[in-house]
Amino acid sequence: MLQFSEFLSNHPLLFGALILVGLAIIANEVLIVRRGGQRVAPADAVRLINDQGAKVVDLRSVADFKKGHILDSINVPMMKLDEQMGSLRKFQDKPIVLCCALGSVATQAGGRLRAAGFEQVFPLTGGINGWQNAGLPLTTK
Repeated sequence: MLQFSEFLSNHPLLFGALILVGLAIIANEVLIVRRGGQRVAPADAVRLINDQGAKVVDLRSVADFKKGHILDSINVPMMKLDEQMGSLRKFQDKPIVLCCALGSVATQAGGRLRAAGFEQVFPLTGGINGWQNAGLPLTTK
């Protein structure tokens, strides 16, 4: 504790910068959750699918979707999300897991869905790559 107070008295600017960076990280995480929904890890997504009947919406292109996707997912390319919002309304009362290649597009789509009234929106952390890295299967059927 003595070393900490000595560091603090000798380096107040560094300590202030540490506090600012910490606050910025917290603010960023809060904004992500408010805009796109709570992110879920692949294992948590499996639990949502199995326990609560979550619907998986794949936001990648049709060509990428055909190369491999999560079983029973539907393909709604990000460019056509607004056009197909009406077809997603039938899943509005269920959790929706959004996936893309890496996870960033799913967060953007989550913000759009939340703005349209969808409450249970969960972007998949790491996207399809995170799903595969967790050892979970994809299908081409």
